[in-house]
Amino acid sequence: MDCFKMQEAAEHNMKMHPMWQGPLTVPGGDHQSPIDIVVRKSVFDSELKPLVIDYDPKTCQQIWNNGYSFLVEYDDTTDKSTLKGGPLQDTYRLCQFHFHWGESNAWGSEHTVDRRLFPAELHLVHWNSDKYSLFEEAVMEENGLAVIGVFLKVGKRHEGLQKLVDALPAIRHKSSVVEFNRFDAACLLPTNTDDYWTYHGSLTTPPLTESVSWIVMKQHIEVSHDQLAVFRSLLFTSAEEEVQKSMVNNFRVQQSLCGRTVRSSFTPFLQAAEGKKHTH
Repeated sequence: MDCFKMQEAAEHNMKMHPMWQGPLTVPGGDHQSPIDIVVRKSVFDSELKPLVIDYDPKTCQQIWNNGYSFLVEYDDTTDKSTLKGGPLQDTYRLCQFHFHWGESNAWGSEHTVDRRLFPAELHLVHWNSDKYSLFEEAVMEENGLAVIGVFLKVGKRHEGLQKLVDALPAIRHKSSVVEFNRFDAACLLPTNTDDYWTYHGSLTTPPLTESVSWIVMKQHIEVSHDQLAVFRSLLFTSAEEEVQKSMVNNFRVQQSLCGRTVRSSFTPFLQAAEGKKHTH
């Protein structure tokens, strides 16, 4: 299939990708992420319900620099921080969130909308606690994970994000961990969480398993240039390494849609205009 060849070629060009020291072998799937969301090709689905997001800030535990991004990790041993509704049939527990970003404000997001790049993208990662007992189990299974993607745009300072930004210098190097309590991940969501795109895809880091129901928010959030600059001050490298590498461009190349449908919870604004002219 042609889409595999494209993916292999694209991954081959990323040999120096910090997560993958050698060329990556794609796990033979045609449901890989991230993708470009083509608005006029997305299909409005009236069955898509609003998301039900219920996060308990008390479940927030720590921030960890894993050498690729920083992960804000949550206690996921109980159903205290959950995601339901939307395209999901089950209850999913929040286990962590992280970001992907570029070296400049011109790029950084993993997903794009009509090829538009954003400087960064937030991923809130949840696993299906109705069907599975551990994240490690859910990550291997269909409908195992649900990830909310939120685009970041440069503008005014994001007050909610600042508490997190202030903690980042403490985890500048790879493998450093710092305690981080009572952070409400809901403050990073856009005001409108009813409008989103959804599709079946994969993790964008190894093991790249195709277990993810992606929910990508239509509305972005605003952060300041200075806040993103602190993300870029982090390092891919540990304190012991002689050559220090800035943590930037930690995103995966885009993958082929391979015939998948992207559904939207809202009516695309182009429909009315398209109805008037059927010329191609």
